Amino acid sequence: MNCIILDNQLNTDDFLRLFAAAGWGDLPRTMAETALQNSYATFSVLYENKIIGMARLLGDGAMAFFLKDFVIEPSFQGRGAGRRLLAHIEEYIRSQLQPGWTGYLQLVSAKGKEAFYCKAGYALHPHEHSGAGMSKWIAKE
Repeated sequence: MNCIILDNQLNTDDFLRLFAAAGWGDLPRTMAETALQNSYATFSVLYENKIIGMARLLGDGAMAFFLKDFVIEPSFQGRGAGRRLLAHIEEYIRSQLQPGWTGYLQLVSAKGKEAFYCKAGYALHPHEHSGAGMSKWIAKE
């Protein structure tokens, strides 16, 4: 698939559209805008003048990075765009590191998508060196 990966150009409309396309529901626009503004980096997958994929990267720019909201529009999955996006993000992280540094990229896979990440060299948790990945939703009433 001949697509282009764009750094830090993900707009709110594309974010909201792809977030919903992934089956994650609808977000308030202001929440999405705040999330995008506070991301370490954002990535968009452009194919024939349409954004078909996205991801957000959170992190400290040195030791810890977290991959969030990684989505390829369902009708484009299985055609290589996700692999390209993931490889691009890894290279982006390398570009942020000083010589001799090693950053740690973590993520939580969408249910049923674990094999995609395993094929790219990611370890399932728990494994021999780490405990299970953990998460908790915190809401404000």
